[in-house]
Amino acid sequence: MPLEPRLRAYESLLLRWSAKINLVSKSDLAHIRARHIDDSLALLPHIPKSTTHAIDLGSGAGFPGLVLAIATDIPFTLIESDKRKAAFLTDAARELAAPVKVLSVRIEDAKTPPAPLVTARALAPLDKLLALAHPHLAPHGVALFPKGETAEQEIKTVESHWHMKLERCKNQNDPRGVILKVSELRHAGISP
Repeated sequence: MPLEPRLRAYESLLLRWSAKINLVSKSDLAHIRARHIDDSLALLPHIPKSTTHAIDLGSGAGFPGLVLAIATDIPFTLIESDKRKAAFLTDAARELAAPVKVLSVRIEDAKTPPAPLVTARALAPLDKLLALAHPHLAPHGVALFPKGETAEQEIKTVESHWHMKLERCKNQNDPRGVILKVSELRHAGISP
């Protein structure tokens, strides 16, 4: 099935499930496409071409991991500790034939082989996000984190604790935001 009908089917599922469980805030229901789906799709140009599989941390309603799996057919492991949200992700993946595996565990407890791509959206401040992503990121992997207006402040708080190559990529969906592209991630004090 082409991408647009799959995304519309995903949005429809999201609306149906949101009537039962809180997947997105009620005020966002009318803006799911622009606020969540398109924001997830903004990561597409920054995914390395050689990506064979990926891990999405704190997947929630599927942003960005499920959306990216639908758009790219890259196999994603979605880690979501909330059992109800994990049930939604499992159902959506089945209905949309998306290449995802859902783990309903805390990120810290997830036993996954490191991946060449790790994503997370609206999960945590950068200091906590890097600590969560580090064990799941392959040595030459890339992490993509959309961030808002506090991005520069968050970057300053991690500079003494983490060494990394950091690119600030334009988020075409959010002119006030940025997509942080992190690679070569290691704890400060650890030699490369």
